Amino acid sequence: MEEAIIIMARTIFLYVMIVIIFRLMGKREIGELSILDLVVFLMIAEMGVMAIENTEDPLIHTVIPMFLLLGIQIGLAYLSLKNQKVRKLLDGKPTIIIDRGKINEHAMKTQRYNFDDLLIQLREKDINDISEVDFAILEPSGKLSVIKKEHEHEHEHQELQLPLIIDGLIQEENLFRIGKTNLWLRQQLRDLGYIDLKNISLCTHNKGAFFIDLTDEK
Repeated sequence: MEEAIIIMARTIFLYVMIVIIFRLMGKREIGELSILDLVVFLMIAEMGVMAIENTEDPLIHTVIPMFLLLGIQIGLAYLSLKNQKVRKLLDGKPTIIIDRGKINEHAMKTQRYNFDDLLIQLREKDINDISEVDFAILEPSGKLSVIKKEHEHEHEHQELQLPLIIDGLIQEENLFRIGKTNLWLRQQLRDLGYIDLKNISLCTHNKGAFFIDLTDEK
């Protein structure tokens, strides 16, 4: 009876503590978890189970590693927020699987993503005909984002709205993908009155128009 009470008390304590830790890590949908998030969540969950089963082991032996993981996770989240290279390293980056109606088989191979995966995820979005798709982007979370062709312009492809500037840094790869250059972007932004690109937190281009968001002043 005494052991049962101890197990119940440890279960309630760990349940509350794990909920608090997950809240402190930030709100993200389960389907949007990065590999790093998933590893940390699994480790904390396993620690909780072991702590409940091993009633003779002091709870402090579980609490310390849990809060250490919390500190690491918050620290890495802060670094990824401030540094795009760290963010790409930790979370990965989107991969274009279908580009202007053409399947990029090389990109699929690098992601170990096969045609069955593609067709399944397209069907989940009620798309039965690949010819309807203009762009399909495999997100770092494994989710497939799809942009369908505009029916009135079936033979004209849309321009994929890629970020050209993130956190003040020009995205050369995305510029190349839309057939533009660094010089072109700087000239366009200069004409719009944006001289210092470091002040731009996000810049995208679609159908000849720019969307520009400036870094919040502190």
